[in-house]
Amino acid sequence: MSGPDATPALRSLKLDGRIVLPDDEDWPEARRVWNRLVDPKPAAILQAASPDDVAAGIVAAKGHQLPLAVRGAGRNLAGDATVDGGLVIDLGRLNDVGVNPGTRVVTVEGGATLADLDRGTIGYQTAVPAGTASGTGVGGLAVAGGIGWLTRAYGLSIDNLLDVYLVTAKGEHVHASHQDHADLFWGMRGAGSNFGVVTRFEFQGVPIRPEVYAGAAWFTQRRWRDTLRFYAEWTPGLPDQLTTMARFLVPMAHWDVPDELKGQPVLSIGWCWAGTDMSRGEDAVHELLGTEPDHLVAGPTNWLDLQTRNDDFFPVNARAYFKSLYFDEFSDDVVATLSDHAGTDGSPLTATEIHHLGGAFGRVEEDATAFGNRDARYLLNIRGTWMDPAEDARHISWIRDFWSAMERNARGGHYANFLGHEDEREARVQARASYPPATWERLVALKDEWDPLNLFRLNRNVPPSRL
Repeated sequence: MSGPDATPALRSLKLDGRIVLPDDEDWPEARRVWNRLVDPKPAAILQAASPDDVAAGIVAAKGHQLPLAVRGAGRNLAGDATVDGGLVIDLGRLNDVGVNPGTRVVTVEGGATLADLDRGTIGYQTAVPAGTASGTGVGGLAVAGGIGWLTRAYGLSIDNLLDVYLVTAKGEHVHASHQDHADLFWGMRGAGSNFGVVTRFEFQGVPIRPEVYAGAAWFTQRRWRDTLRFYAEWTPGLPDQLTTMARFLVPMAHWDVPDELKGQPVLSIGWCWAGTDMSRGEDAVHELLGTEPDHLVAGPTNWLDLQTRNDDFFPVNARAYFKSLYFDEFSDDVVATLSDHAGTDGSPLTATEIHHLGGAFGRVEEDATAFGNRDARYLLNIRGTWMDPAEDARHISWIRDFWSAMERNARGGHYANFLGHEDEREARVQARASYPPATWERLVALKDEWDPLNLFRLNRNVPPSRL
C-alpha cells in the first residue's frame, strides 16, 4: 500500500509531533527544501518531536511500502532528504543542545543546525569541530565527516563523537558507542545515514574562547599562481592549531572590502588559530602576512561571527551543485588548472575551496572510522550556487569541466558532504568511490545486519549484498 491509500493510517499515528499532508495549509512550506535544483513531491511529511515519532514513521513507511527520506535541519546538497511519493521524516523540531560544564560533553539532537550547536556551546567556552556555515545540519554533517576551522587541531566531527542514539530500520531504539554495538558505531562515523536515524549525538567538546585569532589574506587574479605556490610551500610546516583554507570567490557587494576588489574574483587564504595564545597565532601566519596581500583582515574574531561568514553564499531558494576530490601536491598542472578555472563561473555565489588537512585529521588510523583518505593533504570543493533555473546547465557544466580537469591530479575518493545531486547511476559510483575497498566490504556487512532491505537508501548509499 502506498500513496493516497496510506493517508488515513498516517493521519491516525499517535505522535508528539504531526503529520503534514498535501492538503494541509502549510504543506508548501513544509515540503520546501533548500536546494531548489530538486523538487520532489512526497506523500507526507512527519515532523518528529521525539525519538518515538521517528520510530513510528519508520514502521509506517515499511508497513505501507513508502520510500523513506530523512531530513535533518540543513541544506542537503544532494537533494536526497525528500522523495517523490514517499514519507519524509523531518527532524527539525529535535534541535536541543546541552553541555556538561565539567566534562565538556555536548549533547545534540539530530535536527540541530551548526548555529544551534555553536550558540549552545560557546557560553561554556566549548565547541564541537564541525563545518563552516551556520545553516548546515549537524545530523547529516556528523555521520559523514565534518570538516571545518578546527579540523587540524581536533579532527573531524566524527573523531569527537562519543556515542549516538538512533532508530534502526526495525523501528528499534539503539545506543551505539565504543562499548555498545562498536561495529555499528564504527560505521556511523563516516556512513551513518545508511544504518538508521540519529536522534541524539554526544560529542567530546573542545576548549575554545569566544574570540579566536582568525583572518584572511586576499590576492588579485594576477597573483594567483605565485600565491598558490607559496601556499604549497607554507602549509606543510604549519602547527596543528592552525587550520587554513584557500578559497576563490567574488566579494559580495555589501562586504567591507576595497571598491577595486568588489565584483572581481580573488584568492583568499583564510585561517583560524585554535590555540588560546593569540600571539602564537600571529607568529604562525607571519610568513603569509609577509607576502603583502592586496587586502588583509586579521585579528581577534568572534567565534560565532567566523562560523557565519559563509552564510552569504547559501541564500534561501538557491540552486546548488558541488563536486569534490582529494589531492596531495600543487604541481604546475594543479596551479594552472586552479588559476584558469576558478572564478570563471560567473555566479557571485559560487566559490572554490581548498581545505588544508593533516594535523589531528591525519593522525587517525585509516580503519578507525568509516572515513577514508586520512593521509590526504588537501580537499578541493568546487561549490556552485546560483538562483536562476535557466542557468542550471551552464553552472553544472562548468563545475563538471573544472572537476574533470583537476581529476587527473586527484588521489581518488570523495568527501560525502561535498557531493551534489546526481542521477542514480552516478550517485552509486560516487558512493562506492568514497570508501577504501576494505571499508566498503565492512560497511556492506553492517548494512546486511542493520538494514538488509535498504530502507535507508536515499543517501550516499551502501547497498546490502543482496542488492
